[in-house]
Amino acid sequence: MKRILIFAVVCLFSLGLIASSGAELTAQETKKSDAKAMQVLEKMIEAMGGRKTMQAVKDMTATGTMEMPAMGLEGSATLYTKEGNKFRMDIEIMGMSITQAFDGEVGWSTNPQGGVEELSGEQLEDMKRQALGDSAYLEPEKHGIVYTSKGQEKLEDKNYDVLLMSYADGFEVTMYIDSQTHLTYKTLSIAPNPMTGVEGELESFSTDYEKIGGMMVSHTITTFADGEEFMIIILDEIKFDTGLDDDFFKME
Repeated sequence: MKRILIFAVVCLFSLGLIASSGAELTAQETKKSDAKAMQVLEKMIEAMGGRKTMQAVKDMTATGTMEMPAMGLEGSATLYTKEGNKFRMDIEIMGMSITQAFDGEVGWSTNPQGGVEELSGEQLEDMKRQALGDSAYLEPEKHGIVYTSKGQEKLEDKNYDVLLMSYADGFEVTMYIDSQTHLTYKTLSIAPNPMTGVEGELESFSTDYEKIGGMMVSHTITTFADGEEFMIIILDEIKFDTGLDDDFFKME
């Protein structure tokens, strides 16, 4: 169960709602994003609200519900983020409360038994990647992220620009960006299946975009693990710049 809940957190991070941060990853000195990829990326940034609007966000609070149909589970989650690559996720499911957070340096989580543990290794590296948030689009060179154009593909009779997003640590995400709206529709990555632990394909589909605070935000994200529907997340409310305190993200 804990593995599944951690995966739920990662899925929410993949929405790209996290405020810009200054997290650093080792730079890929020998590779650069190609010109076509950067053109597509710039159109996506403009469609999302533009650089000025995205960079102006200092913190964000998003609340929503999550459902895991195959397991018959439902829960709620609240995501808090703040510039300086800080985030916190509070989850309620099956009568349990679980928190995962990153204060810019230390990653930590609570477990269903009530303990608190500092994260390390692969879990910490995942949190660092996710903490980049919109900065991964706005300042890819700063973080050693390389975008490569993979041309166009047709999904459900619509054309999508395909970008390969390569992180400095070797992790890769394939993005499918609507050629008309220039908003991200699908992301694809290779990662452990949250139900089996075996590495496989994880697909996330972002729909129901609405403009909040001048930015286009997906309110529904549906995730498939190896082709099977795993989780549906619906965001009910998103608020920007509420004045979150740094101490809120520190290990309890």
